[in-house]
Amino acid sequence: MSPQRRTALMSVFAACALIALKLATGLATNSLGLVSEAIHSGTDLVAALLTFFAVGVAVRPADPGHQYGHGKAEHLAALAEAAFLVAASVLIAYRAVMRLTSSHPQPVHAAWWALLVVGVVIVIDVGRTSASMSGARRYHSAALASNALHFASDLAGSFAVLAGLLLARAGQPKGDAVAALFVAVLVLSAAGRLIRRNIDVLMDRAPADAEAAARQAIAAVNPPVELRRLRMRQAAGRNFADVVIGVSADAALRQGHAAADAVERAVQAALPEADVVVHVEPEEAVGAVRERAHAAALGVPRVREVHNVTAVALATGTELSLHLKLPADLSLAEAHAIAEEVEHAIRDEVPEVSSVQTHLEPLAEVAEGSAAHDVREENELVVRIVRDETDHPPRELRFLHTDDGLIAFLTLAVGGETTLGEAHARASRIEERIRAERPDIADVIVHTEP
Repeated sequence: MSPQRRTALMSVFAACALIALKLATGLATNSLGLVSEAIHSGTDLVAALLTFFAVGVAVRPADPGHQYGHGKAEHLAALAEAAFLVAASVLIAYRAVMRLTSSHPQPVHAAWWALLVVGVVIVIDVGRTSASMSGARRYHSAALASNALHFASDLAGSFAVLAGLLLARAGQPKGDAVAALFVAVLVLSAAGRLIRRNIDVLMDRAPADAEAAARQAIAAVNPPVELRRLRMRQAAGRNFADVVIGVSADAALRQGHAAADAVERAVQAALPEADVVVHVEPEEAVGAVRERAHAAALGVPRVREVHNVTAVALATGTELSLHLKLPADLSLAEAHAIAEEVEHAIRDEVPEVSSVQTHLEPLAEVAEGSAAHDVREENELVVRIVRDETDHPPRELRFLHTDDGLIAFLTLAVGGETTLGEAHARASRIEERIRAERPDIADVIVHTEP
């Protein structure tokens, strides 16, 4: 048996003992206050039994038919308890009003042993209130929390009954009816709180404190993510969070997954045992604008290549520039018409772009080429420059004779921990030095690898 069910079972035994004690004493002394408390304890018995069985259902793991678990069974039990409380409070209030308005109130026999019984009841109420509150905090149980609230109201009602009996013993028989009416109001108030709290849970009302804690946890995630949506609900003291975040559009799948894991850990650290589902979406950043514009341009017929796409975000919108390579045999008028078609396609696909500037280039046809063998001097030059820059010779070096001139292809070994920016800068320096010392080399193609 789970600890939650043991706590609920203790409440069942306590409720049975209190009903017998209060009802017997109330009937013997003609005390409406004690009879009303017996009825109140009768609702406690029903509530405790409901809690006992509801907690047993709530702790069951999720299954194909209940994929979020069975936690709401506790809240259904709490609503049933509230319904019994309302019925009991109405009955108690009716009987109390009848006695208060009667011209011949029935006498109350407030014997010393009746006072002793109420004292015992108060001790029991204190014990079971403390046990239920402790269990509710430890297991985050809504049903045990509602029991604790109910038992606390019982404690207040027991003190009111004690006061009513003391007044009756002092010659004021209506004091007992006043105590009973107080108990009725107390019970009705407790029922209202239970109904409101548990309907909020069953209607998936967002828990304000938990939501604030989750937002604060997500805001502290490093590297930061964009929180686009957060939806939360509770059941049986457990929080459920659906989170949508935005990450860089250039991020790899592994990076997006790592960001989702970081958000999940942060929320669970702030709200232990929370069930967190994170959905990742790409941010609509400048990089995303470039990618969408690039794709739109390539969709235009006769566009062979698109490169050097640049996007600049301004207050008036995003300005875009790009280079287009078109067949070299096109006339300028034809090429300009294609460029205008590209600009229209980009504006349709990327509405946030306010201006598009295109630069037209002819697409070079496939050139004839052959392996170069008489390049000893060029070879020595390239090896020397690469050694100067990297302390190592090139990993691979070859030359081709083409219609445009001599082209050098070399592979450069760079440390795997080197950033892409640093590797590109080193390759660019080598290209510039080769061109500066041997202008007759038409082109230098440098490939970097770890």
